Amino acid sequence: MNPTIILVNLHDEPVGEVTKEEAHRRGDLHRAFSVFLYNGDRMLIQRRALHKYHSGGLWANTCCSHPRPGEETEAAARRRLMEEAGIDCPVREIFSFVYKHQFAEDLYEHEFDHVFIGDYDGGFTPDPEEVMDWRWVSFEDLRRELREEPDKFAVWFRIAAPRVMEWLEGEEGNEDK
Repeated sequence: MNPTIILVNLHDEPVGEVTKEEAHRRGDLHRAFSVFLYNGDRMLIQRRALHKYHSGGLWANTCCSHPRPGEETEAAARRRLMEEAGIDCPVREIFSFVYKHQFAEDLYEHEFDHVFIGDYDGGFTPDPEEVMDWRWVSFEDLRRELREEPDKFAVWFRIAAPRVMEWLEGEEGNEDK
């Protein structure tokens, strides 16, 4: 399956549609999302299946993907969370960022990535086609691992995870005031 995804400009305004494969081959900027589920001071992360066409075997956030043309990004995040992890959980967007990374001569990620969080403490049923391992990790341990072994994590995760943890810790502290 090679779904159609949404090309965007730097303001996240749609400028066209193209297949996911073509966008990643050409390095086109496209809309994406990353979902981070947490519970207290720990995060649910996944290790991507080895056969994924990029970042296989690397640790990443709970799930990520691309909204379909005409699909709201939050709805796409919830859909993909169910497809990839078997989890139904409310999510909310906390920030977005743009990044570009070249994996090979003709393989890029160039995404306008919407970052969603969800407070979750339940079971999950990962799709083995997408995920080879799952684990809950404390923020403290994750920060240490990102510092000491950054190459075991996906590129976008290394960018977003520290910001997510900082945001969550700030939010938790602000709720007490």
